Amino acid sequence: MKTYKDMGGDSGVIAYDYGDNWMRIQFRHGGTYEYLSSVIGTMHLSEMKRLADSGDGLGTYINTHPDVKKGFSSKS
Repeated sequence: MKTYKDMGGDSGVIAYDYGDNWMRIQFRHGGTYEYLSSVIGTMHLSEMKRLADSGDGLGTYINTHPDVKKGFSSKS
């Protein structure tokens, strides 16, 4: 997994990884969640990848979009 840059210094996201149709996000308090484009949609997944690579806004995006927040496919 890649370390999340957390440009604002206030994110619960600490690491991420992704492929064409999936993304895994590790949170500071709460494990690692997997998101699939078939569940949350390609638009959300694309935006989450962009935010992850920029190091800013990923946690906020997840928390402000209920279909993403509740749309994870697995948790470990």
